[in-house]
Amino acid sequence: MLKSWTPGEGPDKDEMKVQLEKTRNRLYDLQMKIKEHKLPVLVLFEGWSAAGKGSMISKVIRNIDPRFFKVATMSAPTEEEVRRPFLYRYMKQIPEEGKFTFLDSGWMEQTVKEVLNGELEGDAYERRIESIRRFERQLTDNGYLILKFFMEIDKDEQEKRMKKLLSKDDTKWRVTGFDKWQNKHYKKCENVFDRYMKDTNMSSSPWYIIDAKDKKWAELQVMDTLVSSIEVALQNQSHSVPILQNVFPLVKMPKLKDVELEGKTIDEEEYQKELKKLQAKLGELHNRLYRKRVPVIITYEGWDAAGKGGNIKRIAGALDPRGYEVQPIASPEPHEKARHYLWRFWTRLPKTGHIAIFDRTWYGRVLVERVEGFATESEWKRAYREINDMEEQITNAGGILLKFWMHIDKDEQERRFHEREQIPEKQWKITDEDWRNRARWDDYEKAVDEMILRTSTESAPWIVVEGNSKYYARIKVLKTVVDAIEQKLKEMQE
Repeated sequence: MLKSWTPGEGPDKDEMKVQLEKTRNRLYDLQMKIKEHKLPVLVLFEGWSAAGKGSMISKVIRNIDPRFFKVATMSAPTEEEVRRPFLYRYMKQIPEEGKFTFLDSGWMEQTVKEVLNGELEGDAYERRIESIRRFERQLTDNGYLILKFFMEIDKDEQEKRMKKLLSKDDTKWRVTGFDKWQNKHYKKCENVFDRYMKDTNMSSSPWYIIDAKDKKWAELQVMDTLVSSIEVALQNQSHSVPILQNVFPLVKMPKLKDVELEGKTIDEEEYQKELKKLQAKLGELHNRLYRKRVPVIITYEGWDAAGKGGNIKRIAGALDPRGYEVQPIASPEPHEKARHYLWRFWTRLPKTGHIAIFDRTWYGRVLVERVEGFATESEWKRAYREINDMEEQITNAGGILLKFWMHIDKDEQERRFHEREQIPEKQWKITDEDWRNRARWDDYEKAVDEMILRTSTESAPWIVVEGNSKYYARIKVLKTVVDAIEQKLKEMQE
């Protein structure tokens, strides 16, 4: 793609000036339409060292109200970022609806550097590319406009610019050892750039190669592409997005009505004995998790009053408080609602060696948002694949992901509801909304069955917990957590 690219011819000096002024004014006008139509715009500048990525961003943002954009320079990942999934630090940067985010380099540069350093090859490279393609597709499917610019200069021009930077004390710091290496190995780098761009050039997020030798001509190319792409995106906002086929291997799961609840119980004496033993074991394993830097995500979904809180309390009671965090998930805050719905979960993922416990999860999109009509049919149907992708990235990054559905029958739920109403210290747990949700039990059961069917993947299967007996449910969850951690640590030793 890059090697076969032929630069276009720019206009003469006078025409350049006229066209630049026109596109600058048009971008200034469009920013209000972006805000009005709630269009989020993510602009990625990649390219050769010294090609002018930073200065180009400076020129573009002059035409935008500072309240409507953010600029992020994505240098090498920090130790904190390395301890999370690859796309974590990029997902954090996505803009709110109606705003721009400009990235000075991003997931392309990090990937290409790892390839050039010999850290990423073969199947690992293919998995990275697939995760990037899915990431970009998720954003565009959810209404984002992604613009990917590659700033192109030849080897001689790059060398000339670096010499100029190195000649002055105030600018020589901008030329790194890698920049010099890149120029020396220009052809090798070009081959890697070319392969990456071919692999990630999609109709929904294509690459735009910018002839960056002449700075005015480069600015016009960027501005013209930016303006025309925004205009097309605004026109296409109402167009439906096709639902992609699931590509994740699934585990066969029973429907809720077929889950046997009777007989799944233990007496209090056995419960106390097992609880003490399992909590002690989990506490020991927590130390090993930290030493081996394994992240653990434990998620809970389930019927109201099914025992999520009591389960979380028994898990948390076994852990070092410095190494875990409970994430109670309620309705999204305005700044969360203004971004991709998975953003608020990506930003809560634990670093390696730590545990995150989610009380309700990203599955709200295919449960409450589906049933209550907060998400369109296209949005919640698309979410199954998007969720599977996020979970695969978590497990591919070495994490343990456990998904519990806390299951009780309708009679047990009613008994617990009445119990909560009658005991003063539990009355806060029961609301009118709980009773209203109960009236839609059948609708929710249908949604849960489809959720489990479509998202119980081999890397992150659902665990249905028979919860009519709270004692039984707590022990099953604790044992499952302990077994999963032990298995992971064993695999790391092999």
